[in-house]
Amino acid sequence: MDLKHRARVLCVDDDSNLLEGIARNLRGHFEVSTAKSGDEGLSELRKNTQYAVVVSDLKMPGMDGVDFLARVRQISPDAVRILLTGQADLDAAIAAVNEGRVFRLLCKPCRPEALIMAVEAAVEQHRLITAERELLEETLRGCVNALSEVLASVSPDAFGRAIRVRQLLSKLLKYLGVQDRWAIEVAAMLSQIGCVTLPAPVLKKIGHGETLTPAEQAMKDRVPIFLEQLLDSIPRLGPVRKILRYMNKNFDGTGVPRDGVAGESIPWGARALKAALDLDALEQQGLPTELALHTLRGRNGLYDNMIIDAIALTQGIQDNNSLPPKVP
Repeated sequence: MDLKHRARVLCVDDDSNLLEGIARNLRGHFEVSTAKSGDEGLSELRKNTQYAVVVSDLKMPGMDGVDFLARVRQISPDAVRILLTGQADLDAAIAAVNEGRVFRLLCKPCRPEALIMAVEAAVEQHRLITAERELLEETLRGCVNALSEVLASVSPDAFGRAIRVRQLLSKLLKYLGVQDRWAIEVAAMLSQIGCVTLPAPVLKKIGHGETLTPAEQAMKDRVPIFLEQLLDSIPRLGPVRKILRYMNKNFDGTGVPRDGVAGESIPWGARALKAALDLDALEQQGLPTELALHTLRGRNGLYDNMIIDAIALTQGIQDNNSLPPKVP
C-alpha cells in the first residue's frame, strides 16, 4: 500500500530505545511519527490533527500517559487512543479508561503481532468514527440548508441576521480555539427559523432592538418552544436544541425558560448566542460595535461578561477591565 494511503499513528514514550522499537514494528503497516514526551506529542498534534491512532506509554516524567491521552482527546477527539504500561496498576488503568477514553490497554513487553493487531483495530475504529461523523454532518447540513432556504424566502431580514450572528460566533470560537463548534454554529443559523411564526411588525421591532409590548414579548418567548418542537424529529440535534431553548435566558436566571437555571449552568452556546443576537440588534440600530458592547455591559445581569469581553477582543477592542477569555 502506498504510504500516502496508510493510517497515521503517533507513538509517545520517553524511552528512546522502546520508542524506536515500537515505531519499527509499526512502520511496515502505518505512517508513524514519534515523540519523546507528552508535551512533544501534544505539540505534534497541534501541528497536525490528522492522526488516526495515538499510542502512549503510561509512565513518563512530567506528564504521564493518562494526562497525555486526556489532553489528546481535547485536541484531536477523533484520534483513537492506546495505552502501553509495564505496571500492573489497576487504578492507573481505570483512570486511563475514564479520563482518556482509551481504546486498548496493552501490557509491556507487548508482542509485535499483538501491537499491530491492536493498532489495526484502532484504525478501523477511527474509520467508523469519522465515517459516522461525515454522514451526520452531511445529513445535518442538508436539514440546515433546507430550513435556511425557507427562512431566506419568507424573511430575508431574519436570514441576514442569522448569517451575521453565525459569522460573529464563528470568529469568536476560532479566537478561543474551540474545536467542536458545529452545534453553536448550527444553532446560530437556526435561531431565526422561529421568526416565520411572528407577524412582520414584531419581527421588525426585534431586528431593530425596539421595546416589545407584553403580548409581543409573549410571542417572542414562544419561539424557542416552536424551534424545539420543529427540530425534535431531526436526529443528533440535542446539543443544538438545548442551545436554542436557552437563547433568551438571562445570565442572572431571569427570562425564559423559567426553570431556575442561571449563570454558568446555562449552556455556553446559549449565552454566546444571546450576546451575539443582542449585539447585532444594537449594531442594526446604527451603534458602533464598541458602543454596542458597552451598552450590553451596562445591562447588569443579562450576559456572561467573559463572552462580551471575548467578542470585544475578536473585534480588536481592548478594555483594560476585561475579564480573561474562558474557553467553553
